Amino acid sequence: MSQIFTFDSLVSLVTLTVLEIVLGIDNVIFVSIILNKLPEAKQRLNARKVWMIAGIAIRIGLLMLLTTLVQHGQKEIIGFTLSAKHYSFGLRDIIMLAGGLFLVYKTIGEIHEKFNFDSTGSIIKPKSSAFGALLLQIVLVDTVFSFDSIITAVGLAKLVQVMMVAVVIAMILMFFFSEKISSFIHKYPSLKMLALSFLLLVGFSLFFEGLEPIHGSHIDKGYIYFAMAFSFVVEVLNIKLRKKAKALKEKEKDQLPL
Repeated sequence: MSQIFTFDSLVSLVTLTVLEIVLGIDNVIFVSIILNKLPEAKQRLNARKVWMIAGIAIRIGLLMLLTTLVQHGQKEIIGFTLSAKHYSFGLRDIIMLAGGLFLVYKTIGEIHEKFNFDSTGSIIKPKSSAFGALLLQIVLVDTVFSFDSIITAVGLAKLVQVMMVAVVIAMILMFFFSEKISSFIHKYPSLKMLALSFLLLVGFSLFFEGLEPIHGSHIDKGYIYFAMAFSFVVEVLNIKLRKKAKALKEKEKDQLPL
């Protein structure tokens, strides 16, 4: 236990906590968009609590199975031979494939809803989804992101206890920030579309990573996060410009002679 409080362990804890939060950004965005489907604030709060507890439980469960994960994470589950070359898919590959496809499917559905207009030109509001169904979606996607973040944790920290503490801290921080992120995204439709585009890109990258046994390539997530951060800054500047232009128009309107 005393090993946790060494300088190296504390540095690993801080570094891993920050990385867990960074890797969890796409998870938080997905959860924020899904939770906006719930009509009541109390339901959204309860769903966020379930997400936080489930996220901690899933990640700690994976860490407790750390030895099995390291030894059998790439063990062949499905394989085939084509042109005298064998392609082997392990547990991680299958989870990435399934998770990527699910995220792409859900994101395309969300984008489709934004372009679903009635005869009057108004957006058709989708029917409210059941609380349990939304929670199931959140837990499924969280499981995929958990697997990816735990693989990162395994490569960075030596002590399982340090990984567990980092995971708990990261999930608690994401829980408190998720409401603000959700409100901010919901307030500005353009940011919501930007977030959906980001999730679509993340879903594709997960699917592509699941096919790594075939193509042998890897998409560095740093490029995705940089593109998202750059697009976010540009959109925030556009929002400020639109607000300023609107304020100037209102001021000019008030100054017009009656």
